[in-house]
Parts: sequence; structure tokens; C-alpha cells
Amino acid sequence: MAVNLSTKYLGLKLASPVVPSACPLTADIDSLKKLAEAGAGAVVLPSLFEEQMLSEGATLVQYMTHSKEQFAEALSYLPEPDEFHIGADEYCKHVREAKKAVSVPVIASLNAATPGNWVKFAREIEQAGADAIELNIYHLVSDPSIAGSTVEASDVRIVREVCSRVKLPVAVKLNPFYSSIANMAAQFVEAGAAGLVLFNRFYQPDIDLSEIEARPTVDMSRSEDMRLPLRWTAILHGRVQASVALSGGVHTHEDALKALLAGADAVMMCSELLQNGVGGLGKVVKNMKAWMEKRDYESVEQMKGSLSLKSCPDPEAFERAHYIKAITGFHVPATTGKGGGGSR
Repeated sequence: MAVNLSTKYLGLKLASPVVPSACPLTADIDSLKKLAEAGAGAVVLPSLFEEQMLSEGATLVQYMTHSKEQFAEALSYLPEPDEFHIGADEYCKHVREAKKAVSVPVIASLNAATPGNWVKFAREIEQAGADAIELNIYHLVSDPSIAGSTVEASDVRIVREVCSRVKLPVAVKLNPFYSSIANMAAQFVEAGAAGLVLFNRFYQPDIDLSEIEARPTVDMSRSEDMRLPLRWTAILHGRVQASVALSGGVHTHEDALKALLAGADAVMMCSELLQNGVGGLGKVVKNMKAWMEKRDYESVEQMKGSLSLKSCPDPEAFERAHYIKAITGFHVPATTGKGGGGSR
């Protein structure tokens, strides 16, 4: 029996639900070709940051160095201005080259913090030939006087502005820290989003005690990290009129299958590919097929959402019950020896 791995994401037909997310591998044309050959259903290009699109370069430099005379060590939390060297023109060139190199859909990625004139570049990316745009919203609000509702309204405005600029489908990469994820998901869809990516994974700086400065850190994900996006994928599947992609912690075919059973239309991979190379994607696709054949699944569509909460009359009560069961059902392993020290 031939297994049909095709899926529909953002209105695009993908030959496979496995999609490399924005990462250094998708910045390289040769790597893009290898990912497509390995079975990627689409590719997400690295992000073009709002800071890279700012025409007022001096404003950016001033913003990043205004505290130069105060607590110089704290400036290590900020990147150097010259690190923002890839502009919109170079990015659009990469989009065009990617489209020529692979036959799978090419999804551009915009990383934004605020509403503004930068959204005009979404139109340029569309004209460069991108099949869709993934909108990655990230900003750290440290001002105690700014309410969460204000932040959320700003994020919705960003989505609405981008969607109004292009005819391309736009997927919003949410963060998991909104007070009501389901409501924000619905607001993003109402603002024009065709898809939701669950979730954005943030990297926090660490402190180097030897140099007394902050250092950026990039920690690879683990399979356990997908439990949060898995939960919300299962909750949102069928409850919002948009595609859902799971992102974060997908390393094996088992991880990918869980995502599909929860209701994901696409499964994003990153850390596994960075750690073990392009071959990791091909292995996931191959083993997914074998698992589905063994259990008589004919297609991804047949299994998609089988374990979502769409049919559950009260998802909140369901989640609460599982939470209580997990807590009350855990037992500390018995130890031997005096003083609780255990055996040696």
C-alpha cells in the first residue's frame, strides 16, 4: 500500500508535512536542494529582521548605543550595529535563487517587533516570488507601565498591516506567553493570518562571569520540548479557521507523527537538522511512511487530528483532569538505607 504523505498548509499542497524551519541551513542554496531531495514539503528561509529593514540606520545605531556612558557591561546584551548587514535587497535575491533551485514551496520569514513602515518590504518579498510569508513576532516589553492588552493589540496590528500588503498567505509564529493563546490565535486569524505556527522559541542570553558580560546562547531543542506546542495544536485544531504548524522539539518520526495526530498540518524541524545534518529529515520521512504502513494508514489526512480535542465537549476540564492525574499519580521511588541516602 502506497502511503500518501501530502498535506495542505496555508492553502499550498505539500508533498510531505515535514518542513525545515528558518535556520542557517535554509540560507544556503545547496542545502535547500538537499532538503527538498530528502523529502521536505516546503522550506522556510531565515528571517529578515525588522532592524535590517530600517531605512533610518542612524536611528538604530543611536538606539543601541544610547547608554554607552552608563553600565557599559549591560551593552553586551545588544548586538553590534554592524551585525545587521543583510538588507531587503539581499533577502529578495535569496528568495529568487531559492525559487529557481527547488520545486517545493518557499516560505519567506519576517521577524518583527513593532508596527511600522517596514511592512512595505513584505510586498517586495512577494514580488520576489515567495509562496508564503511566516511572520515571527518577538519583542521584550520591560516597561512596567505597558499593559499586556496594549502589547497584544500591537501584535495584532502588525499582522493586519502585513496581511493587507500582500496576497500571499501569511502564517503567524506565536509566542507561548500570551495570557490567552486561543483568543490571540483567533484574533490573528481575524486580522488575516492563514496559518499559525506553534510556537516561537526564544533564546535568552547568559552571563559570562569571566568576562563579566552577557553572551548570546543557542540551545538545541529536545523531543520533550514539543509537549507545549503539542498540547496547543490539539486544542486549536478545528477551532480556528487556519492552518496549524507545530514547531519546537521535533527530532524523530515519532515526534512528527504525534504532531500530526494532534492536528498539525505541517511539522517544523530545526535543531535535529543542525545537529545531525540534512539526512535527519529523510530519515524522519522514511520512518513515518513505515509506521503508517504498519498501522494501515493510507494518508496523512486520514490520521490528522485523530487525537485533537476538537470532539471534546470541554477541553479545559479535560486538560485539568490530566494535570491532576499527572500530579497525584506520581510516586517517589522507594529508597533503601538510613537517612534516605539510598543504596550505594
